[in-house]
Amino acid sequence: MATLPNDNRQQLENLYAEMRPKSLYPLWEVLAALVTPKPSASTQSAKWQFADVRDYLMRAGDLISAHDAERRVLILENPGLPGTSGVTTSLYAGLQLILPGEVAPCHRHSQCALRFVMDGEGAFTAVDGEKAIMHPFDLILTPNWQWHDHGNTTDKPMIWLDGLDIPTVRHFDASFAERLDQDAYPETVSADDSLRRYGRNLRPIRGSSADRRPRNLPLFHYPYKDWRSSLQDLADAEAPDTHIGHALEFLNPADGGSIMPTISAHVRLIPAGFETRPRRSTDATVMVVVEGGGHASVGDVQHNLNQGDIFVVPSWHAVQLQARSDLVLFAYSDRVSQEKLGLYREGNE
Repeated sequence: MATLPNDNRQQLENLYAEMRPKSLYPLWEVLAALVTPKPSASTQSAKWQFADVRDYLMRAGDLISAHDAERRVLILENPGLPGTSGVTTSLYAGLQLILPGEVAPCHRHSQCALRFVMDGEGAFTAVDGEKAIMHPFDLILTPNWQWHDHGNTTDKPMIWLDGLDIPTVRHFDASFAERLDQDAYPETVSADDSLRRYGRNLRPIRGSSADRRPRNLPLFHYPYKDWRSSLQDLADAEAPDTHIGHALEFLNPADGGSIMPTISAHVRLIPAGFETRPRRSTDATVMVVVEGGGHASVGDVQHNLNQGDIFVVPSWHAVQLQARSDLVLFAYSDRVSQEKLGLYREGNE
């Protein structure tokens, strides 16, 4: 704001004081902070090591059951966003534990959620009565307002990463939730039925009795064995992109768009010895090291990367990845929301 004579400034301050009880404020005093020349969120590039969080989860598992907690989860809260439970300004992340014999009771809510399996094998997530059997590094979705519960019939703990759009739904003040009056939704079909119906770029004819899943989100299980094979086929076929490496996005087979209305997800492979060039994008992103190790430069922050690490790339921070060995990453972001709103932007250096 331009420098004003002292008398004018004092009169303005008196005017502001008179307006304040009526909830009126001068835009000209705050415009520069509201309409910034580039993103200026307080999200930081934090990193969590899976082994550390796993230890805390197992200790919590001795003290509270999955039933009593409803969801036994440790929130990965961004240190730049204290008190928000957000890993970014639009997304949530947490690690959930289900012990042998437990069921996390059935509920549904306005928030979209994804589950990325980190540890254990053979437990399940059930969506509207269909079980998806979980294997390491599988991606499983629980789209908004679909009944879902989790159970572990194995003899070992099961841990996965929860990614939700909780801050986005909170921004719109649009949250609803219900809990079923029983722990598990009645089983409606055999396990992984949707993979057989919708998982090969085919679908039952619409209008037929076989077309049982919601039209807009028919598939909710993306197995590691499938996406890892496809990622390797891409890497074997061509040189890596200089800024991204090899990357594949998870798609909704109904429309070829993102997996859910508010969350996009993809996987990357950075070949051993390869270093990407710096790249910026407006979608703050949560990344998981699935295989290998390396190094990430995120703005001015440096991260040594090992299997199981979870780290954040804030909006418009230049990211550069270097692989010691073949580095495989899973990532999710709010890119689809930004694209729908005409906000998404990216830039390479």
